[in-house]
Order: sequence, then structure tokens, then C-alpha cells
Amino acid sequence: MNLRELKLEQALTLLQQGGYPLPQQQDASPAAWLQAVIDGLCDLSLRDALTGLTNRRHFRAVLEREIDRVARTGESALLLILDIDHFKRINDTHGHESGDQVIQAVGRRLSDCVRPMDTVARYGGEEFSIVLPNCQPTFGLAVAERMRVAIESRPVKLRSGHEVHISASVGGAYAPQWVRSSVSLWMERADLQLYCAKTEGRNRVCLEQAAISSVSAEEKGMLFGVSASELQEEPDDE
Repeated sequence: MNLRELKLEQALTLLQQGGYPLPQQQDASPAAWLQAVIDGLCDLSLRDALTGLTNRRHFRAVLEREIDRVARTGESALLLILDIDHFKRINDTHGHESGDQVIQAVGRRLSDCVRPMDTVARYGGEEFSIVLPNCQPTFGLAVAERMRVAIESRPVKLRSGHEVHISASVGGAYAPQWVRSSVSLWMERADLQLYCAKTEGRNRVCLEQAAISSVSAEEKGMLFGVSASELQEEPDDE
């Protein structure tokens, strides 16, 4: 294999910028060195550039796998959506670079709160998502509160010398057990709880009271292979 025939300059630049060390070409076989480049690019494609957390695309794939696991095993899984409160005010007051520092700080604090089996993602802008497999409803509120407190407990020190006090609103929902649901439906349920947290005053956690065991029309369609509209049109049994 002649690596000189491959146009890898852009790929190597991306890996260097992303902080991915590669073995020296003279210390590895061509195949091993090229595999390291491919592995680095794959990992880079799954990460958010600003925080290093899982990105939106990869997170949705994680949710798909978790939905399948919950449907097969009936075990609990909690999805949290977290939004930094009044983030636009931070950008307007201190600038977008300072806003990026706040996002990075929140990402680090969330990562410190979770288990190795959990996944934290920057879902977009100032919004983060966390999925916690095997998280029982009795512990969900305590887990989400721990994250909220970790964010609020101390200010973020900016490179400009200023300190910013921040807080976050958190919404959460459990994956329906024994039901093959969808990522969109699960996200909608968690997002509804986030909306409740914000409308109730921000800097708080709102979770579904318990794991949802009922099945929506759309989920019935996924189970039985019929559309939601067909299910809704079915007459009641007499």
C-alpha cells in the first residue's frame, strides 16, 4: 500500500485540530496507520466540536438503541433535556466567545455527574441531552437535581476575568417499557417537561411522574403495522 498516492492532507489537518494523536508512520505498518486515521475520523464525526461531547446525530443513534433495549427487556431508561437559562443574555452582555466558554463549562459539569454507561450530548445551541439507562423512576429526580445543582453551584470564570452565574432548566421522560416507541416521541415527552420547567420559573427540574406504560396511537401503529390515523378511525367496541 502506497500511502503517498492517497490525498490525506485535509483528513490529517482535521485530526490535528481535533487533538487526535496518530502513530508515526515509520513506527506502524501502512495498514495500521491508515486504520488509525479512519478510526480518528469516525470518532471526530460523532463529537461536538465545541465541547467534545456526543453530537446530535450520534445521540439519536444512541436513543434508537436504548429504545430497542427497553422494548426488549422492560428496563427503565431516562432521557433528560437541559437548557441553559437566559443564555442569550450571556451572549449579549459578554460576547459569543464567552457564551462558548459557558457551554463548555456546562458540558464538563454534566460529564462529571454521569456514569460511564450514560451518554451526554450537546444537542444544539445551549441545549444538552442525557440518556441514562437502567435509571429507576425513584432515582430520576435526584439524578436530574444533581446535574442542575452542579451547574448552579459555582460561577463560570471567563477568560475576560468576569464571572457568570448560570442556571439550567431540566425536563425528563422515561422510555415506554415493553413498547417499540420512537426517538421523536421520546424527545417530545422530555421536551414537554422542559417547557414546564421553564414556564414554572426556570432553574428547576420537571419529570414525568412515572415511566409511561400507556401506548399512543403512533406507537400502536409501530407495534401492529397500521397507521395512527387508521387506529384513530377504528370504532369503539359495543
